[in-house]
Amino acid sequence: MSPHSDSGHGHGHGHGHANHSTDIDWEVMATQLENSGELQLPVLRRTVARLRELLGPDKEVRRILDIGSGPGVMTCVFAEAFADAEAVAVDGTPGLLDRTLARAERLGLGGRVAVRHAELPEGLDGGDEHGEGGVGTADLVWSSRAVHHLGDQQGALNALAAVLRPGGLLAVAEGGLPMRFLPRDIGIGRPGLQARLDVVQEHWFEIMRAELPGSTTLVEDWPAMLSRAGLTRVGSFTSLLDLQAPLGETARAYLHTHLTRLRESMSESLDVEDRKTLDVLLDPGAPEGILRRPDAFLLSATTVFTGVRSAQ
Repeated sequence: MSPHSDSGHGHGHGHGHANHSTDIDWEVMATQLENSGELQLPVLRRTVARLRELLGPDKEVRRILDIGSGPGVMTCVFAEAFADAEAVAVDGTPGLLDRTLARAERLGLGGRVAVRHAELPEGLDGGDEHGEGGVGTADLVWSSRAVHHLGDQQGALNALAAVLRPGGLLAVAEGGLPMRFLPRDIGIGRPGLQARLDVVQEHWFEIMRAELPGSTTLVEDWPAMLSRAGLTRVGSFTSLLDLQAPLGETARAYLHTHLTRLRESMSESLDVEDRKTLDVLLDPGAPEGILRRPDAFLLSATTVFTGVRSAQ
């Protein structure tokens, strides 16, 4: 839930399995992705309510695409909120799509949630209205932190805009603010650990972007990018997740996994003292650890950029 982790798909930085690895195994990440989505449910529901307002009371929504859906937490929120629409989870990881279907069944949404396996960006071809030959067209297209995993971000937005039906809305969650969960001084190691982790994660992100097939550089001005994709009424809004201390078990488990992956993938970029501090934070028996300390909180801000396809 940092700028580079996802409320839907959990696209997180530093989630490789070797130092500086930028490869992400989404199957391995599945439980963490779903836990992240569960924590974000209040934000996701507020986001969907805002998207409904932007669509307007007269816009009929019959089909929704969740591009880069992960385990389908947001897909199911869409299905709950738009009772007359089909919500389609689109992802390139079969195990995550299986989780989406299982989640929909548990929530009593099995008849209105569908899945489609598609590698991005190649799988963004619209095909016909119902997705034969592609993902199909939709009245609402949502993508949360998937675009930054594609080399040509402008090309990806163009493809997402192209599957919108006239009057349809594209909503892309990218950016926001770095997640915060500890005080500046935590009583062990040097103060300011989170600021140093931010630097390391940004460096990881730079490498990841450079290694993507067809990677292109551009100013990440998302409203301008949506406008270049041919959309109108471009705008944005930001939602805040504020879980105060002391945290519950689910949030603590999420943070423990988050820190574990940072420790595994970025140890060469941290000094010895910071590595030792992370080890204490990860120690399940330590009172200073993230699973036990009373001052751990979770604060994050997610920004959603939106645009509408002309009805003409």
